[in-house]
Amino acid sequence: MELLPRSPAEFGSARYWDRFFRQRGQRPFEWYGAFPELCPVLHKYVRPRDKILVVGCGNSELSEQMYDMGMCEDIVNIDISDAVIRQMQERSGSKRPKMSYLLMDMLEMDFPDAHFQVVLDKGTLDALLTDEEEATLAKVDQMFAEISRVLQVGGRYLCVSLAQAHVLKKAVEYFSQEGWVVRVHQVSGSGDKQQFVLPVFVYVMTKFRKIPGSAPQILEICPEEQDKPMRVESTERLVAAVKDRQHYALLCSQLSKTPCREQVSLDLCDKESGKPRYTLNVIDSPSVKPSRDNRFAIFIIPQGRETEWLFGTEEGRRQLASSAGFGRLVTVALHREQHYEGMAAIQAELSGKVMELAPPGLPARQQVPFLSVGGDIGVRAVRHRDSSALSGDYVVEDVKGEGTSYFRRLIFLRNRNVVQSEARLLAPTPPPGQKKRRKDKKKPSPAEPPTAIDKSYLCCEHHKAMVAGLCLLGGPDPLPGALLAVLVVGLGGGSLPLFVHDYFSQARVAVVEIDPSMLEVATHWFGFSQGDRMQVHISDGLDYVAKLAAEAPAQYDAIMFDVDSKDLTVGMSCPPPAFVEKPFLEKVKTILKPEGVFVLNLVCRDARLKESVLATLRDVFPLLYSRHIEGEVNEILFCQRSPEGRQDPAELEARARALEGALRQTGRPWDSSYVLADMLQAVSIL
Repeated sequence: MELLPRSPAEFGSARYWDRFFRQRGQRPFEWYGAFPELCPVLHKYVRPRDKILVVGCGNSELSEQMYDMGMCEDIVNIDISDAVIRQMQERSGSKRPKMSYLLMDMLEMDFPDAHFQVVLDKGTLDALLTDEEEATLAKVDQMFAEISRVLQVGGRYLCVSLAQAHVLKKAVEYFSQEGWVVRVHQVSGSGDKQQFVLPVFVYVMTKFRKIPGSAPQILEICPEEQDKPMRVESTERLVAAVKDRQHYALLCSQLSKTPCREQVSLDLCDKESGKPRYTLNVIDSPSVKPSRDNRFAIFIIPQGRETEWLFGTEEGRRQLASSAGFGRLVTVALHREQHYEGMAAIQAELSGKVMELAPPGLPARQQVPFLSVGGDIGVRAVRHRDSSALSGDYVVEDVKGEGTSYFRRLIFLRNRNVVQSEARLLAPTPPPGQKKRRKDKKKPSPAEPPTAIDKSYLCCEHHKAMVAGLCLLGGPDPLPGALLAVLVVGLGGGSLPLFVHDYFSQARVAVVEIDPSMLEVATHWFGFSQGDRMQVHISDGLDYVAKLAAEAPAQYDAIMFDVDSKDLTVGMSCPPPAFVEKPFLEKVKTILKPEGVFVLNLVCRDARLKESVLATLRDVFPLLYSRHIEGEVNEILFCQRSPEGRQDPAELEARARALEGALRQTGRPWDSSYVLADMLQAVSIL
């Protein structure tokens, strides 16, 4: 039996609907959203004494169920199909004496003005507004004008819809311009889920007297999981919010039917602020053979650890899912702008939502384990938040690492999963003579994290490699006491130049930083300070190097570039592309001493761009070593002016061990994780 129209225009034809209902017979046809799903929303806006008009009623049972449930009785149903009106009159008969069915076109209704408190539309607007042709829009305007005419002030137009973007936009713009309050509800469930994947929405337009002039629009959305509406500032934002929920429903539908070949990422937003609260990543492991007990698990990433390779990269999460031994793993990252009570509260908050991401075939009552590291949600304390004209919004935060370690981090929020700078915090030492407290049976309250910066420790693996590269400098045994001139482009928190300054006692370090805000951050939050051997120049690194090349060539033993790119559209996040163009690299070569070393932190995800950068470097510097940082995108490049100093990796390792031994003799604290030779074991000569 063919019930679909030959063209969308037939949805507005009485002849089509007569044929439709004759062929379908007495079986009710619910466009979308059955009474049990719509009931919670209808109860909010329909009162028992309201006089209700249902436009385009068809043979839906909605009016009958509202009547039989005692929600309301004074219901007038209209439709342009004579066949369906006669069917419904026969079906309802004397069982519902206060409810009527009338043959009437909603575009030209016979009712007097302000006759109803509620106009209910279930799919009729969707059926009429099939396109945005001029004739179609004119009919919709006529429909809205008639609904407005027959509604009392304070009355509600309730429109059940799939909320296609053009339908929602048209309704919202029309009624908000008339001064009505517009609220969009997402309905729990979506009717016949075999037929409709998209969620159902109810537009609630409340009529107010139009105020002359430009009255503010009141636009709200009320998601299915909450009663309190959220205010939005424009029609575009309202349409976008609905679109997000539609995409989520489609995603859940796909994930419930088939395994995902690629990782899926999505944000769950806070109900009050609308800002992201959780970031979820869905990972399926083809290598895991799912059984009853290992089909699905949720992994809560402790605060502050979301930037680690295992949690912050696709490859790391894939390894995590495989090692966890679950067919599908959902990792959950917590956002710094949000407050969390603890693991139990997070589980209670997420348990319903994450089940929507369950794999195919998971039993409805299956217990799903929540996993984490160490059993807690970690510690994160935002110490400083500000914005820079050059770097955008940024935060300085303290986070808890493994064991009792704490770290301070600088994060640029435009790339919130990348740590720009990091420093370890020193645990406070008790005053001399103070006795330790005896162990108490009660669990002690968590101590405040330490605040003093450990200047001797390099947190970033690529910084360790950059320091290890100094073993390439001239002489068989480079000593920390050597007179070195070092140029560092890119300050960040200042840990790299501070380490060189403190461990190489005769080194004179010049730092170039384009953003003055970063100097303030490094000074106030990362223990950075200037002095006779440490000077910061607020300047564009391109301009500074060009000026030096023109005025004073061959003056630096080591030049280090650790500067990020502000342009996220380029496949290279460090350094900016201009820093690796051949004319500029020639200037870098000019200011480097003949036996010096140029150290570059390269972060490039674009393979073709990376090969182009390496080719340019080889053109300028005859001797080029490369060290890839395991588990990271970073690659440290060591460039020298003369090919005569070429050494194989074994020689470099030996020189690095000699440098490390000398640095240990400085008397400064030395962490056991500092094995500079390890940083050079995998060096390749390009």
